[in-house]
Amino acid sequence: MKLKRVGILGIGASLPERVLTNFDLEKIVDTSDEWIRARTGIRERRIAVEKEPFSSFATKASRIALEEAGVSPSELDLIICATVTPDRPLPSSSCYVQHKLQAQKAAAFDLTAGCSGFIFALTVANQFIANGEYKYILIAGGEVLSSVTDWTDRTTCVLFADGAGAVVLGEVEEPAGILATSIHNQGEHAEFLTIPAGGSELPTSQETVAKRLHFVKMMGNELFKIAIRYMSKVSEEVLLKAKVDPREVDIFIPHQANQRITDAVAKRISVSSEKIYSNIDRVGNTSSGSIPIALDELKEQGRIPKGTLVLMSAFGAGVSWGSALVRM
Repeated sequence: MKLKRVGILGIGASLPERVLTNFDLEKIVDTSDEWIRARTGIRERRIAVEKEPFSSFATKASRIALEEAGVSPSELDLIICATVTPDRPLPSSSCYVQHKLQAQKAAAFDLTAGCSGFIFALTVANQFIANGEYKYILIAGGEVLSSVTDWTDRTTCVLFADGAGAVVLGEVEEPAGILATSIHNQGEHAEFLTIPAGGSELPTSQETVAKRLHFVKMMGNELFKIAIRYMSKVSEEVLLKAKVDPREVDIFIPHQANQRITDAVAKRISVSSEKIYSNIDRVGNTSSGSIPIALDELKEQGRIPKGTLVLMSAFGAGVSWGSALVRM
């Protein structure tokens, strides 16, 4: 059986209206605008307000993506939400998105792969359409990381932000489409980025709350080193799979974790600086939302016309990492 070629038909994004600048953070925690910019490249980030759960941003982004794709919610076969901050532990946020969109026939599930979530979801969805099982799939990646951020920890609270991006996938004609993907995990490094409590290992208790174990804990120096190595390696892997020279890449979208990581990865894989897309200075780290949000910005700027070759790479909790090469 010949596999179908799968591509991105529509893109959308939704960000909170509230802006939290580095100068605002100076009033909350022991930090400074200069310190944050020098170490991360971030100037400001978007933060959700009360009663703005993940599904609200995912649904808004999805509506935009569906409209651009010319696909009705009733035509969707599957909805995948990539997030580590669902509305509730149970049920999956994809169920809320399905209901809000009135996508009655769509199956729906959440996928948890940290900041690599969008690439993982793209890889999974690609298989369903390529083998003819489904026709249209919606992926919504994003977070409300402010809900799990310890605002007394300056090493993490300066990084994280909220928002979501979405894409609609369907069959496309060559040469467009997903040319190659690759995903990986190394569980031995799982403690480098984690939320210790709230699961079956450490159920919620007065003690876990008092010890602030329901917030993100990160070993930044360790992550920094392996993020550069793994993101570079997996980017080279998908380029090799697709038999594409790095110089042919038109746009490189890395996960927006840290500007220094972005620059180091691009240098290692020989992608010139003018091809790198970065919005971390304005948006911060939205985890699995960072790549689809960047895609939407590029679309709005008219920078991904038909034929554009886009390389995407991410690294996150798990630890997980992945990459995708897509011709728009």
